[in-house]
Amino acid sequence: MVARSCAVLSLLLAPSTALHLSARAPYTQARRHAPAVAKQSPDAHAVLVLLRHGQSVWNEASLFTGWADVELTTLGKNEAAQGATSLWKAGYTIDVAYTSLLKRAQQTLEIVLKITGQEDVTVHQNWRLNERMYGGLTGLNKKETVAKYGEEQVKKWRRSYSIPPPPIDTNSPYWPGNDNKYAHIPEEEIPLSECLKDTVERCLPYWQSDITPALKRGKTVLIAAHGNSIRGILKYLDDISDEDITGLEIPTGIPLVYELDKDLKPIKLTGSVAPLSGCFLADADELKKAQEEVANQSKLRYGVETDEKQ
Repeated sequence: MVARSCAVLSLLLAPSTALHLSARAPYTQARRHAPAVAKQSPDAHAVLVLLRHGQSVWNEASLFTGWADVELTTLGKNEAAQGATSLWKAGYTIDVAYTSLLKRAQQTLEIVLKITGQEDVTVHQNWRLNERMYGGLTGLNKKETVAKYGEEQVKKWRRSYSIPPPPIDTNSPYWPGNDNKYAHIPEEEIPLSECLKDTVERCLPYWQSDITPALKRGKTVLIAAHGNSIRGILKYLDDISDEDITGLEIPTGIPLVYELDKDLKPIKLTGSVAPLSGCFLADADELKKAQEEVANQSKLRYGVETDEKQ
């Protein structure tokens, strides 16, 4: 058993290093001999790992993404590889994994499972774990949107808990109802636009119906998803206020680990930072740097003083 720690991100791939999944054999071999991770708390019944996907091609281009199905950049793939490295070093064995219907989250999960030698893990995909739907903003350049509507209005759409952006036109190629991937979903359930409140309400039914049963059975669960769908889960777990959840920064590519008791209540871990009970698999300096990078990237994308990456 290895001592549980939130400071495990020392083996990192350089952001400029191209990811080569074919070179994963050393990780696979090491995993076969890796000891099981030691839980921090003796009361821990299940483990939940949350991982936000890395940079996508639309993140790089400063476009509102939401449900638009775009792939990871090379940097985004390396961010996923960094997350895989930290999970592997800590000795986590995943029992079951969940992700959204969007490529960038699926690619992140695939990279993590390949690098850690856990490709046989069962993966469940569901639209309820998708990113927030940005409605009529989807595909727009962020700086141009600020120039058109004003900084204050765009900030309300992005940062408020209950004010959604303008709805998307159903004739738009970015409306999910025009994508056969969502043909199984009743049209009235496909959002035209979402605020964070809508996203939380969309995610929680899937959490209760599909993810909670695995946790009740004591499984180690990995969820690879998006900033706002992960916020929805965290808001529920830690009972975070509407105001605080909108300002919560979730770095890309750094696993966030929760230990849950038999009632699936979070156990506050060493290294956790309020309002969260779980801890990121990174030391304090690395975590601070990652959060600052997210904030700085947003400032560059929007051309304004803001502190959130979408």
